Amino acid sequence: MSREPNYEFQEWWNKQREKNHDFFTNDSNNANKGFLTVEIRSLNPDLTTEKDRSRSARQLSWICLLRFQQLANSLAWITNSFLLLLRTANRRISAADSPCDSSASRLYRIIKFFLVLVVLLLCVELVAYFKGWHFSPPSAASAEAAVELFYALWLEIRADYLAPPLQSLANVCIVLFLIQSMDRVLLMLGCLWIKIRRIKPTASMEYPMGRVETGNVDDYPMVLVQIPMCNEKEVYQQSIAAVCILDWPKERMLVQVLDDSDELDAQNLIQAEVQKWHQKGVHILYRHRLIRSGYKAGNLKSAMSCDYIKNYEFVAIFDADFQPAPDFLKKTIPHFKGNDDLALVQARWAFVNKDENLLTRLQNINLSFHFEVEQQVNGVFINFFGFNGTAGVWRIKALEDCGGWLERTTVEDMDIAVRAHLCGWKFVYLNDVKCYCELPESYEAYKKQQYRWHSGPMQLFRLCFLDILHSKVNKAKKANLIFLFFLLRKLILPFYSFTLFCIILPLTIFLPEAELPAWVVCYVPGIMSVLNILPAPRSFPFIVPYLLFENTMSVTKFNAMISGLFRLGNSYEWIVTKKLGRSSEADLVAFENESDSSVTETTSFLRSSSDSGLEELSKLEVTSRRSVKTKRNRLYRMELTLAFILLSAAGRSLLSAQGHYRCHLESELQVTLTQHLLTNNSNFGVTGSGLKQFSIGHSLYGCQNANCEATCHWLKYKVCTKQKGIFEED
Repeated sequence: MSREPNYEFQEWWNKQREKNHDFFTNDSNNANKGFLTVEIRSLNPDLTTEKDRSRSARQLSWICLLRFQQLANSLAWITNSFLLLLRTANRRISAADSPCDSSASRLYRIIKFFLVLVVLLLCVELVAYFKGWHFSPPSAASAEAAVELFYALWLEIRADYLAPPLQSLANVCIVLFLIQSMDRVLLMLGCLWIKIRRIKPTASMEYPMGRVETGNVDDYPMVLVQIPMCNEKEVYQQSIAAVCILDWPKERMLVQVLDDSDELDAQNLIQAEVQKWHQKGVHILYRHRLIRSGYKAGNLKSAMSCDYIKNYEFVAIFDADFQPAPDFLKKTIPHFKGNDDLALVQARWAFVNKDENLLTRLQNINLSFHFEVEQQVNGVFINFFGFNGTAGVWRIKALEDCGGWLERTTVEDMDIAVRAHLCGWKFVYLNDVKCYCELPESYEAYKKQQYRWHSGPMQLFRLCFLDILHSKVNKAKKANLIFLFFLLRKLILPFYSFTLFCIILPLTIFLPEAELPAWVVCYVPGIMSVLNILPAPRSFPFIVPYLLFENTMSVTKFNAMISGLFRLGNSYEWIVTKKLGRSSEADLVAFENESDSSVTETTSFLRSSSDSGLEELSKLEVTSRRSVKTKRNRLYRMELTLAFILLSAAGRSLLSAQGHYRCHLESELQVTLTQHLLTNNSNFGVTGSGLKQFSIGHSLYGCQNANCEATCHWLKYKVCTKQKGIFEED
């Protein structure tokens, strides 16, 4: 059986022969080179052509089918990914499981309605942009289509009815913004003055550092140390250990562990820890309330009602995550000697996890400014500031004089500080005495903390406003409390931060007839941010995230302020800030080694639980392993909605960018025309329609360039048709 001819090989060979005809030749000159030329011609070339054509058609069809299959697979993958993204976002969107979320439902509905309105306005502006109405706005008289008439009416409505009230509100917020900025500048100048003059509170006496001798304890007053806590299994060991190793005579100090935990495991562990320290000779008591009324204020009030409290002169308060240094009492108590009108000595907070993540770094910026500037300046110049709730020493007589702890607000520390100030007591702030604590590392925990910190002052302001007016302090102190302490720093700051930068700023982009100056939007906020970061200079690389972070948190702070002022939602509910137990165990080990050399097993002791609590700890670990859940990142709907509003406003600003460029081009045209007119000494007539038309376009573009005003005058010449050729060409 003969083999079928290989047409493909024959065709390839013929093509190569034609290309290399000079190389493959029958000339005798090439005969000596030993090349053999063979020519094989196809017997039936038409069959090859038909076969090639049929093969190409099949290949093309298969390629098309493969392309369609790839396109279908891509569309299916995109659809599935989008649906998966929606399902994941729906699962991770924060639900209303906290007071700040539940009370934010009203504000969230308002912001959601605002988002729908902004999207509709963006659609209208898109239609106007593609129709070219940004450059030649239609009028109601000359409108031909219904869409054109609608847009012309919209321009008139927003210019006559919407822009004026928006501009008025913007002006009010600008004034408030400037007042608050001036207050911030004055605080910074006061802090600079303190640094230059090296002003600091001085005590009339000093206690010797080191171990206290037994025979010289009469010079040490009786001090009560309180540690309120609630279900804080992560940090209870470190706080109790730090307090128990304070460098103070044991017979002159009593430690109260005020446990409000409702979890049995936490109660057993804390009680075992207290028992362990009691066996080591520390005067320490464990108190647990069956009825948790009043939260932290109720816990402290219950502890101060004990009969033995009358034997003590001072009380130091530390939250569960705070770790005072061993010499804390020796640096704070001496300030009370010789100052009978001194009620409080407040120490500064320091943070063991300030570099843990971006959130803790940004928190460190705000709190560094609060302690370094606000607390220090107020303490030096007016002897009053808000008690921070922990890391402070109170004179018990002052607490009793102002009525003790009250349960009427969630900021019991600020409440008792204001009442003590109205009773004539003074405060001292020690910036060089630091007490280490832990910052919340999750946005959810930080958001709940900020909600309580901003709703409580408004609750207190509503309750004590009349008390301030009727108090016996002078008018200057009353004015400072009402206008500076409450209104400016607790009410106006969150109000304008949210209203001006999250509501008015996007609206001015959609309603360009109302304008915000560039210095309000850019320059002044930038300067204020730099001032805020000065107390924490290592945070300067994070100035841009800090600006965005403050803009995001303004929603929570504004909502908390409104809820506290008008008693909305669950503004009186206390949510304990979640801690992760990142307190510095190494510091505690060093402290105890320095203060008590007789304890040799300190390292193993601090790194493990108590012997009597090992069984409870093992049970707790088994339970926690069973109930462990995978942590997922959460999405917060109110913040996301606000982000989409700002994104829509940014899209609208992109449409007006061409207007900015046109304004600059018209400015260049003005310069050219000026030169031409001066050269030819020409005079031209003026019409007003061109200026009116450009004025509308000028407001549409949102341009704030000063050259645009002069450009408007030159556009009068452009509409004149009876002038010289340069305008006709233009």
